[in-house]
This record gives sequence, structure tokens and C-alpha cells, in this order.
Amino acid sequence: MKVVLSWFETAALIFILNVCFNESYQLTGLQVCSLCGGTVQNTSDVGQFCSSSAGRIDRRCCLANNNASDPERIIGLDLSNCSLTQVKELPGASKVSMIDLSLNPIVNISEKVFLGFLDLNYMILPQDVVCPGGNVSWQKVEVRQGKRICKGQNNMCNQTGQMSMSCPEHSLCGPYGPGFFECSCAENYQGYKCLRQGEFPVVEVFGPLAASTVVISFLVWVTQRRKAKSL
Repeated sequence: MKVVLSWFETAALIFILNVCFNESYQLTGLQVCSLCGGTVQNTSDVGQFCSSSAGRIDRRCCLANNNASDPERIIGLDLSNCSLTQVKELPGASKVSMIDLSLNPIVNISEKVFLGFLDLNYMILPQDVVCPGGNVSWQKVEVRQGKRICKGQNNMCNQTGQMSMSCPEHSLCGPYGPGFFECSCAENYQGYKCLRQGEFPVVEVFGPLAASTVVISFLVWVTQRRKAKSL
């Protein structure tokens, strides 16, 4: 027995899958808030930052309260005293402004953990842990009370913010987290190392692909319709 879905049933199925995917994504994004037990204390650095930013505390996270389009955006993360020996990733926390990793026996932090953390401007680390990207990546680095504090993330591009010696010609340099930068092609340039001039040939590339997709979809629909009628 072959089951043939109507257009309405297909649309409903796609909607349900999309909802499930979004819920799964949000749960994955907030897993970082439960890396260890407890909650953000109001008297802690992250707690005071959260209060001054009008945020709301959720376990070990401070979430933005004024962003209707992204209500689960993490702006503060307190993972202090969590018995962490290494930090490999912080899923869902790329928009964070403050992170506290102090009072942990950390021996290793992956260099790529903070890749894309553009808004990160205040970090509290164990005294023996170097600030991500080194001192050159921060406006101010100080050690006090057994903690290393990294303040003000520096832009790793040059002062003009337009080009970097590490970026190819016809490209722009942009910050991409502590100690990182990314190169993007300037206007009217694209391709490998931004060597091709002119706009990306959208019609030439995606036109045949779209046409073939439509044809194949039509043939499949006709075939399925014939089989349904034969039943």
C-alpha cells in the first residue's frame, strides 16, 4: 500500500519538522548554561553585569531581555568554580559580552573556542591562563586576587580597518574574535583570493540548477500521480 501525501499534509509536516528543529537548536544553544550546577550569584561579576544590563539569569547564563528576535541570546556566562580542566567549546555563546572562568584548574583552552566572539570584551581567567589571542588582543590585561582579567577586545586589523597584510588584494579585513580576523572580498570582487572582478553570476550558476530541480520535481510528481491512479 502506497501512501500519497496531499500538499496540505506535506506543508504541515514541513512546519512540524521546522518547529522541532528550532526547539532542538535552542536547547543545544542553552546547554552551555548547564555545564555545571548552581546559578549566577547577584554579587558576582557576571551577576552585577547582568543587573546593569537589565538581563535575566538562567542557571549559569545571563540572557538579554530586550531582544524579541533572539530571546535566548547569552550576554553573560559564569562558569567559575566548575572544576573545569579544559575548555573545548562554548556552544550558543558567541554573542556573549562577559565570561568568568576563574577558580577552575584549567590547563588547556582551545585556540578556536572564541572564534567569532565579536562582542566579548571582558574575561576573568585563572591567573596562570593567558588571555585568548595573547595580551596584544586586549586593551588591558591585569592580574589581581589570583585572577587574570582581560578587558576590551582589540581589532586585529590595522587602524583603517580596511586591509591587512595577511589579506589578499581586493579584500577587506574584519575582526573575528580575540586574536582572529577574517578577509572578505571587496565590492565587485569575488572568487578565489578575490581575483575575479564583477558581481557573482547568480543566474548563470543557479539558473540551470533551479530549472533542473523543477523538471525533476515535475517528473517525480507525474510518476507518483500515475502510480496513485493505477491503484
